[in-house]
Amino acid sequence: MTLDALKRQAAARALEHVEAGMKLGLGTGSTAKHFVELLGERVRGGLKVIGVPTSEATRADAERCGIPLTTLDELDRLDLTVDGADEIDPSLNLIKGGGGALLREKIVAAASDRMIVIADETKWVTRLGRFPLPIEVIPFGLAATRHAIAGVFAKSGVSGQMVIRKGPDGHAFVTDGGHWIVDAHLGEIPDASRLAELLNPIPGVVEHGLFIGMANQAMLAGAQEIRVVERR
Repeated sequence: MTLDALKRQAAARALEHVEAGMKLGLGTGSTAKHFVELLGERVRGGLKVIGVPTSEATRADAERCGIPLTTLDELDRLDLTVDGADEIDPSLNLIKGGGGALLREKIVAAASDRMIVIADETKWVTRLGRFPLPIEVIPFGLAATRHAIAGVFAKSGVSGQMVIRKGPDGHAFVTDGGHWIVDAHLGEIPDASRLAELLNPIPGVVEHGLFIGMANQAMLAGAQEIRVVERR
């Protein structure tokens, strides 16, 4: 079975938790795209829900699939967010942001009563850090911001190369919010919670891809089964 088929299986399992009348956060990325497509099939069959997309790409997908959309300016709370992840650890802490939507994804997840993460089993790790940590930054004063980030890495016992993410045109990738992303290749993060706390106050850091204590459940699709993990 292909990875894409596994992602769709995980998305289908998460769809079982969607009920009529729900206000849903719609994640970004290849696995979340499957969820949006499957949800669209249910909506066209009569299911009444409303969604808040976490990126312009997801907005376009949801509109194509006929899912009614709103914003967090109209709703202050959501019932459920379903999103993918680049890495998931046994405490259901996550690294997200490979698709460049980490800021909006975190805003939407924080506004939700529950968050279900959907992924294939390759995203499950003993400890976060193998996937480069995305850090969304303001371009102004970038050298100073990177210096501050390096200082935080030293305090957290991690180190690694920081690379400005490039877009298809070879220039700096620009997020939906107009920011840049620095991908930090750390290898392993001994204490993800501490690193997240230390990154938060850096003025030039808009957001980072460590999602600590936000996911309630993970649906992990493997060749033999879908494993459901609850946050302890």
